[in-house]
Amino acid sequence: MAAPMLRLCCPGRRWALACIDGCSRHRRGAPNGCTSSRRRGQSSVAQQPFITAQKPRKGEHEWAAVVGLEIHAQISSKSKLFSGSQVHFAAPPNSLVSFFDASLPGTLPVLNRRCVEAAVMTGLALNCRINKKSLFDRKHYFYADLPAGYQITQQRLPIAVNGSLVYSFCAGKNRSQVINKTARVKQIQLEQDSGKSLHDDLRSQTLIDLNRAGVGLLEVVLEPDMSCGEEAATAVRELQLILQALGTSQANMAEGQLRVDANISVHHPGEPLGVRTEVKNLNSARFLAKAIDYEIQRQINELENGGEILNETRSFDSKLGCTIPMRDKEGKQDYRFMPEPNLPPLLLYDTESLPAGADPQQVIDIDRIREQLPELPSVTREKLVQQYGMLPEHSFTLLNEVGLLEFFQNVMKETRAEPKKVTSWVLNTLLGFLKQQNLAVSESPVTPSALAELLNLLDRKAISSSAAKQVFEELWRNEGKTPAQIVSEKKLELMQDQEALEQLCHAVMEGHPQVVMDVKKGNPRAINKLIGLVRKATLSRADPTVIKEILEKKLAS
Repeated sequence: MAAPMLRLCCPGRRWALACIDGCSRHRRGAPNGCTSSRRRGQSSVAQQPFITAQKPRKGEHEWAAVVGLEIHAQISSKSKLFSGSQVHFAAPPNSLVSFFDASLPGTLPVLNRRCVEAAVMTGLALNCRINKKSLFDRKHYFYADLPAGYQITQQRLPIAVNGSLVYSFCAGKNRSQVINKTARVKQIQLEQDSGKSLHDDLRSQTLIDLNRAGVGLLEVVLEPDMSCGEEAATAVRELQLILQALGTSQANMAEGQLRVDANISVHHPGEPLGVRTEVKNLNSARFLAKAIDYEIQRQINELENGGEILNETRSFDSKLGCTIPMRDKEGKQDYRFMPEPNLPPLLLYDTESLPAGADPQQVIDIDRIREQLPELPSVTREKLVQQYGMLPEHSFTLLNEVGLLEFFQNVMKETRAEPKKVTSWVLNTLLGFLKQQNLAVSESPVTPSALAELLNLLDRKAISSSAAKQVFEELWRNEGKTPAQIVSEKKLELMQDQEALEQLCHAVMEGHPQVVMDVKKGNPRAINKLIGLVRKATLSRADPTVIKEILEKKLAS
């Protein structure tokens, strides 16, 4: 299948030699400090400048990029995939290692039921066909953090195949256009994680921590249906939300619970696919997007300058912002796949095939798991748009920020303010303060109850919008006061004395006859100056709308 043109998949981007369509940042070549391989077997030490040309003729120098992903998600389980060892992040080194994890002779694997159920649940959520019979294989390779010399995985017949991941991203000038995309899911397989190598450069040694060895992983393989870093990062984020909604994985990339390998190639439209490279172990959506976009540009740069793309494995240096060669790509034959002799075929059942009188604890019923699937993120977004009338892009933000949706819903339970006003305060004010100080939603010093009380004061016009912002800033300082107490102490209440406000308006008009004359001559901006003067006289305690009504009435008389 011919790959789609990159300019069709990523709005505003077009991979070409010349700087056109407003995306010159994708044609500048490798960043300073990054090396670029020039010929097979050769490497350039200095940065090779990217050669720009005149604007090409239509169809000339256009490139299509092809991106596929292999995503490894750590299964949320109390114990490992084939042993009873507990799973805890940041536990003391080698404190959670069983005899089987250390690969001592005579130890045998015992399959974790929870991991199988998590794989089935994830497969159903991604519209996969669940194989009622799946097999385990040994994948052989030698590394210090793999004691057995092989990994137990599912190469020949995985637990789930032929699914789809639907994801959406906002595009357009104001990011108000929602574009829906689908990436095919080739397969989902169960496999063991390896241990962790800790390199000590000072002592020139490598230490091995086997706490992670044997932890259950879901490997989700996405077909090469993506064409740029933005698409890939959005797809991974959507999968992350799905896994978290299902409870099958916490998918915390900062803790290594979700790791991504990207397979990338470029070619001219209508020609065969190019040689691909694999960028390994990307542990954040931002780095994933940067690594893919850099690698696409690096390959275009290489080919345009007469070079050749190597089938190799690369890593991404986040400090330099470039990919670095690791090793030549290993062929499948090197892994010497063979059936796992110590594990029988994994058999699953549905309602029709379930044996009569079968013990529910000894079998896994696919249909029962299907009935227990929770609400998925796409459905949640649709409900938010329908229930609260919010814009689609706002629903994306609420779900993408961890804990923000729950915060929003808790505010809505306790306030009489309109949903649009609550959305604005949560997404603009609260989220702005959080990002400014690099805090998670759970670390916010302003609680949902406090924000709800503040919005109630604003809704019943007890305070002005500017006063509400002052109150929020006081709440952010976390002094333990309620919004009502802050309003009282700072004397931020709106003036309720209509007669006194009318007298102030009259005094301001008398004190500024020239501004009054400008208003009467038809200058629409002049009345804003009068409103500002009245608000200044009231220490911003008067409602601008009420002030404007009084002024217009007096000016018309």
